[in-house]
Amino acid sequence: MIEIRNDWKIEEVKELLGQPFNDLLFQAQMIHRKVFNPNEVQVSTLLSIKTGACPEDCSYCSQSARNDTSTEPERLLPLDDVLKSAKEAKETGATRFCMGAAWRNPTDKSLDRVIEMIEAVRDMGMETCVTLGMLTEKQTQRLKEAGLDYYNHNLDTSPEFYGEVITTRSYQDRLDTLKYVRNAGINVCSGGILGMGETNHDRARLLQQLANLPKHPESVPINDLVQVEGTPLEGTEKLDPFDFIRMVAAARIMMPLSYVRLSAGRTEMNDEMQALCFFAGANSMFYGERLLTTDNPDENHDQKLFSRLGIDMEKAKPQQGFTVKESDKTESCGCSA
Repeated sequence: MIEIRNDWKIEEVKELLGQPFNDLLFQAQMIHRKVFNPNEVQVSTLLSIKTGACPEDCSYCSQSARNDTSTEPERLLPLDDVLKSAKEAKETGATRFCMGAAWRNPTDKSLDRVIEMIEAVRDMGMETCVTLGMLTEKQTQRLKEAGLDYYNHNLDTSPEFYGEVITTRSYQDRLDTLKYVRNAGINVCSGGILGMGETNHDRARLLQQLANLPKHPESVPINDLVQVEGTPLEGTEKLDPFDFIRMVAAARIMMPLSYVRLSAGRTEMNDEMQALCFFAGANSMFYGERLLTTDNPDENHDQKLFSRLGIDMEKAKPQQGFTVKESDKTESCGCSA
């Protein structure tokens, strides 16, 4: 039986993360095998459709206008350029196409153009995801009507550490956007960034916040900080790889029906670390040589790694026949999570 909980206490999360490494991974792998095929990974490709000049002051971000980085501002990409990238992504095995724009929040006029992109990519037979910053309730309804599959809006870190990283929007702003997305019936993609100088307590609090949302995010991206020259977090002490893997495993245990995605930072992970992440329950990843503005392993390297591990780039749909216990209700899960 798979238990779905939204009432995690911080002491429980810290105890989970503090288990012996082998015990934690064993627990995560057992849960993963009940819900998903452990040898399938869902693959997404991410494209920056509007780069730079963002008014936010996120300390990790190369696109913030407040950070002295080499990122050159660019206008919103033409539709044809987006469709060309989506076509290439589909041909190399991606099943979901994600589009990101460096905005605090989109204007309604800008949203019109993004909706054209969403509709065109869906017509190609791919799932769609966008990350556009904060949204209003009306804007989320428009995205739903356009057929958007996923909206990404990361919590980034714990509520307590958040103000050390970002001051131009509040934690509650992020939670409000997630609420609007959920209420509109769009799948939620929300995770965090590790290695920003946060404590073990902060990491546990991040997981607690995600798992205690009214419904778990369908997709949980786990990012390892990419230190960009000119950002305030450049020079931060690097995260212990085992701590990163522990977070992947804990996310799998606490949100068993979610896709747990390896996101930014894979260029600094060796193949062995990534293999342990897949064993710990990661079953989604960003694919392609570029994320928004940072490098990512090229497709050939990822394909070779998958071949060595016996992993297929598939939809990684939940398996049939497991039982879900949610609150006081128990039901058999047939084909979807």
